[in-house]
Amino acid sequence: MKTTRVLAASLLAAVMSVTATSADEGTPHPPREKWSFAGIFGRFDQAQLQRGFQVYKEVCSSCHSMSLVRFRNLSEAGGPGFSTGQVKELASQYKVKEQNDAGEDVERPARAADAFPSPFPNEKAAAAANGGKAPPDFSVLAKARTYERGFPLFVVDALPFVGFSEQGVDYIHALLNGYEDPPGGKEIPSGTYYNKYYAGHLIAMPKPISDGQVTYAKNDKGEPVVPETVDQYSKDVAAFMAWAAEPHMMARKALGLRVILFLLVLSGLLYYVKKKIWAKVGGEVHGLQPELHKTY
Repeated sequence: MKTTRVLAASLLAAVMSVTATSADEGTPHPPREKWSFAGIFGRFDQAQLQRGFQVYKEVCSSCHSMSLVRFRNLSEAGGPGFSTGQVKELASQYKVKEQNDAGEDVERPARAADAFPSPFPNEKAAAAANGGKAPPDFSVLAKARTYERGFPLFVVDALPFVGFSEQGVDYIHALLNGYEDPPGGKEIPSGTYYNKYYAGHLIAMPKPISDGQVTYAKNDKGEPVVPETVDQYSKDVAAFMAWAAEPHMMARKALGLRVILFLLVLSGLLYYVKKKIWAKVGGEVHGLQPELHKTY
């Protein structure tokens, strides 16, 4: 009992510490958004992934690499749903370096099996062009960026039918919408910008996107299918980044659901077999009881 009380007190202290730290920093939690891919039955919205890729290609790819994603992933099941021909056409617009038979570096058009090339020749060049620090790779950024939700919200996030444990997409969406003028005339050092959702509020990346910057597909009336706003752009590119971090997420969820159903059926069969076997053994034991009483 004493050990249990000590553990409970330690847990409470840890929770209070996390809450206090967040309050001291003065950084608000990103608002919780609804995502089609959240939960055990969640699925990526193919149209949203295509729009998110468009935002990445037209805006983000000038600074951010995506080295762990290959062009062919765009046509695989569970992804943006591009055709094989579209992927080949897209890949041919990029150049990749490789060595020829003489050991010389040469450039060639990218193929579907190639990874997305970096916009910079190396990390030092990327850092030099961006104020001394290379922009992070897009491949796993949606899983690498997160924030503490505190107790008991982190328990709710872990429930399979409610949400998901990673808050990276909420953070990315909030960050892209968090650029604003500093409060109270606060002076901002040169080369930094104020963002209310960034830890410390001073971020080196300037506001990357504005309303109307990316032109989406139009409907029959000539109107955009979704609003061309920063809020919509950030949702679409955050969803695309979630897919880039886990391109086979839908296949994993489908397999996990089948395994759970199999285990439930197996558990029922094992329970039925156990009842049948032990019912027979139990009958034999009860049948011996009168003789045992006579013996003793």
